[in-house]
Amino acid sequence: MNLLRTSVILIMAAIAAIFVSFTTEDAGELRAYHSADEYSRYASLANNLPNVFNGLFATSGACVNCHGQDPDGIASTLPDGTDVNVVDDWRSSIMANSARDPFWKAKMRQEILTNPEHEEEIGNFCTKCHAPLGRHAMEATGTESYTFAHLQTDTAGLDGVSCVACHQQTDENLGNEHSGNLHYAQEQVAYGPFESPLVSPMALQSGYEPVFSMHISDAGSCAGCHTLITNTVDLEGNNTGETFIEQATYHEWLNSEYGEDALNVTCQSCHMPELPEQVPIGLAAGYDTPGRAPFSLHTLVGGNKLMLEIMRDNKDTLGISADTEDFDATIQATLDMLQFQSLVLDIEEMERDDETLKIGVSVENLAGHKFPSGYPARRLFLQVTATDEATNEVIFSSGEWDDAFYLTDEDEGFEPHHNVITSEDQVQIYEMVMADTEGNPTTVLERADDYLKDNRLPPLGFSTTHEVYDTTLIVGNALTDDNFNRFADDSEGSGADYIEYHIPVEGSESPNVNVVVKAYYQSIPPKFTEELFAWDDPVINHFAEMYDAADRTPVLVREEDLFSGYVGLNETPVLPQITLFNPGNGYLGWEIDRPGTIALFTLSGQLIFKTAVTSGQDQIQQALAGGVYIFVFEGEDATVYTRTLYLD
Repeated sequence: MNLLRTSVILIMAAIAAIFVSFTTEDAGELRAYHSADEYSRYASLANNLPNVFNGLFATSGACVNCHGQDPDGIASTLPDGTDVNVVDDWRSSIMANSARDPFWKAKMRQEILTNPEHEEEIGNFCTKCHAPLGRHAMEATGTESYTFAHLQTDTAGLDGVSCVACHQQTDENLGNEHSGNLHYAQEQVAYGPFESPLVSPMALQSGYEPVFSMHISDAGSCAGCHTLITNTVDLEGNNTGETFIEQATYHEWLNSEYGEDALNVTCQSCHMPELPEQVPIGLAAGYDTPGRAPFSLHTLVGGNKLMLEIMRDNKDTLGISADTEDFDATIQATLDMLQFQSLVLDIEEMERDDETLKIGVSVENLAGHKFPSGYPARRLFLQVTATDEATNEVIFSSGEWDDAFYLTDEDEGFEPHHNVITSEDQVQIYEMVMADTEGNPTTVLERADDYLKDNRLPPLGFSTTHEVYDTTLIVGNALTDDNFNRFADDSEGSGADYIEYHIPVEGSESPNVNVVVKAYYQSIPPKFTEELFAWDDPVINHFAEMYDAADRTPVLVREEDLFSGYVGLNETPVLPQITLFNPGNGYLGWEIDRPGTIALFTLSGQLIFKTAVTSGQDQIQQALAGGVYIFVFEGEDATVYTRTLYLD
């Protein structure tokens, strides 16, 4: 069982409320119209998107008039007036600004400065995913080079992962490509998930023909860029003939309970969540056409809150079109994903004597891939603090950071994975650490040759015998940790880790100790930028200024606490006793020892049902699709119980 704070269910319910607080009967009754000031703002935003055609691709400005903000509040609008237009959701995402991302540009400069003779190769490689409209158009014309310098003056390239970067991608070899080897239609077509699309408006406005194809909803459409393999060079810049898997998020998903051979909960299911089918959305502003459903929100959020804040605070310098309001919404959605769709944290007392308090901490991955995933800088770490209740004195602390946001307990080089922590100078960090050809830690991608560590939390169902395990390795002490990705019967695939903490309590004035466990996320920890900031280069220096000015406080993902003592134990809440069972055909049953409220959420945060319950046994009279859900119980004593639930 997992205890969470009462606020979890309240916030999760708030996230889902937008999806469940209206029905089709509300349509036509609640229409939101906009003021002249709002219309002016929307027009201004539309005007600052580029509208060019480079022979293969049109930029986002060709799409905004129909798929941006509808000033009449009809298209791209929920019945309660909430705007869900795809352009404004997209424009403040990391995807939209991939070619203007100052961290990416600084890293490109670092790679080029490290091996100047590889400048053309690095530019051609990195821009395949970060500037696809420029790079792949160049490739289509037979031009051999698309460098960092070319990008700076290319309007299409600077449009980032723009609309047709996804919607013009074909289904050729879908899911089997990597490193930006994408396949695009050579004619002006935009693939979408709705059958029999209305051709005239899009063709007249943009020159593009909408074409139905379900591959746009397939996770394979993300594979080409979210499986990245680099060529390895030695410290002198010579190619070794070896390769390195920089990220394999798509393969992590394949090697999970969510993959295409299992539940097939696609990337889009979480990163572009659908509105319920009963909420049809008008797609084109200015056209009175029937609404379509289900409609996918184009929020495209991940976990990189820090970079979004840096982009927001420097948007004018970076030439970003999104406004502060758009960024704030995306940043909040990113925080929601980190805090409510990424991790379950639990803490329990194992045993206690006069000298030592032993606690167990479990962390369970809720994501459909490793957590963290993607770029190697990202990591999760645990902070454990024990306090003497009588004196309020900290008697044990692991995972603290200093004023520069370095972890003070972290080993030089890298911290190994722990299954038991007995000292404050040990800290549990879930991360991937790259090694160069000499076996030393590196953050230079071209020099990456092997892994020194990869104990990032695997997804549910992850297996070392899966056919893509060679691209999704567990490396280091975690591989021999019997509590890492193991169920109680020692089978693989739990997607969780269990760590023991041995906390010295001898000498405490009070027998009562309060323990707090917090899980924190860092997308760009300072340890990862040391090699980068050692260079004196205008592009790198510019990013360093933005980075230093940003609030780099690690993001709190989850928090749990525990009270341990020889007296006052009656203050410890009695956990709810809950048994869940699946009587078949998607029905969910339960037996609960107290009254309260239960709720069921999808992994994307959508509320499926919520109801008051009494003690005893009951079931929900609603057929549910097979899949993974989050079950939450809130008792009258304010205790909250949550668990991941799989339904056949």
